Amino acid sequence: MTAPRATAPRTPLGRRFGLLMGALLLSSLGNGLCFPFTSIYVSQLLGLGGRAAGGYFIAMAAASFAAALAGGPLADRGGPHRVGALGAAALAAGYALLAPADAVPLVLASGVCVGVGFGLFYASIVGVVDTAVPESGRRAAFAIRHIVNNAGIGLGSVAAGLALHGADTPAGTLRWLYLANGLAALPLIAVILGVRPRTGAEATEAKEAKEAKERSGDAQPSGPGPTYRSLLRARPMALLILAQALFAIVGFTQIEATVPLLLHDRMAVTLGWVSVVVAANSFALIALQPLLRGRLERLPETVVLAGGPVLWTVAFGCGLGAALAGGAAPAAVRYGLLLAFAVLFAAGELMYSSAFYPLLLRWSGEEAVGRASALASLAWNLGTASGPPLGLFIVAHASATGSWLALALGAAAAFTVTAALYGRTAST
Repeated sequence: MTAPRATAPRTPLGRRFGLLMGALLLSSLGNGLCFPFTSIYVSQLLGLGGRAAGGYFIAMAAASFAAALAGGPLADRGGPHRVGALGAAALAAGYALLAPADAVPLVLASGVCVGVGFGLFYASIVGVVDTAVPESGRRAAFAIRHIVNNAGIGLGSVAAGLALHGADTPAGTLRWLYLANGLAALPLIAVILGVRPRTGAEATEAKEAKEAKERSGDAQPSGPGPTYRSLLRARPMALLILAQALFAIVGFTQIEATVPLLLHDRMAVTLGWVSVVVAANSFALIALQPLLRGRLERLPETVVLAGGPVLWTVAFGCGLGAALAGGAAPAAVRYGLLLAFAVLFAAGELMYSSAFYPLLLRWSGEEAVGRASALASLAWNLGTASGPPLGLFIVAHASATGSWLALALGAAAAFTVTAALYGRTAST
């Protein structure tokens, strides 16, 4: 009789991380209340037209770009918590400004505030999460953060749909939803400031550890720290940032924007089943995280990161199989393949979220976490801006099978970058 194989105990993530995720869930829920409606709200319900709606998103994008570039060095010099709290405050102000908006200047001011908020928040949240958990809990922490963010947006969207269903004055209802979105960000400010390390035992231990590292010669010489240029000159970091953009372009934006249209317009899938597929992806994220956590933590992070687009390629292959089966195939086969797509895609998302940010933290070094986070945020923004138009172009000009094949090829392209990343780090 063989003895049962011992498994490493899971690292408890702690009370501070739990508080942070609770506040992040509430803030994400607030974002979900308004996320799909801003362009409709500004252009039609407020009667300001498409140019005002476009101006809002342009102002938000420009402000987010500038704030991320400025927020990275600020987080590195003064710590991520103040920068993160300032970003959350800007988000609260920006969303609240849309509630009373009735003219273009206020809409543009809201766009600027929201952009500044996103730029500062995402340049600092990686450092905030990292300081809230032990190093051995990083991978689980970032996977949970990804789930919390998606769950909050999903719950908020459902709540908004219920609030707007049958509303006599949609514009009036949305004003209250934007106000609620702003208020939902306020607890996040307090929690971010509350979970920062205090000047006590934690700070003393961190200081002693840093001094010991410097005495051992492992630490880098003190100075202004790495710059954006020096970070990108390091091949692994440059590949990691490129991978971030590709993950957004070929993965996350496609399941959000392209796949629902592909299912409905090219495969004649009903809206009800489109919703089921999207919901299955969300539920799979939650269900798979505790099942996969231990297995993923036993693998090198570069292997896990490369595994994400592999699973996405297989998932898009399931969609291709459903398209090839067509309407003549048994419903169990067709919809079973679509549900398999949703589950496999969720597993790929978990592989990305559990590996990307731990790698970013390790390769950036303590002195450049803010700058590296800002680069990752900018790459993500580039991907989310270019992914949907690319996917919608494919659906408009290709058949269902051609569209699924193109999506699978895109995921395979992301794999080539992550495979190069693994090969590069394995050889050093």
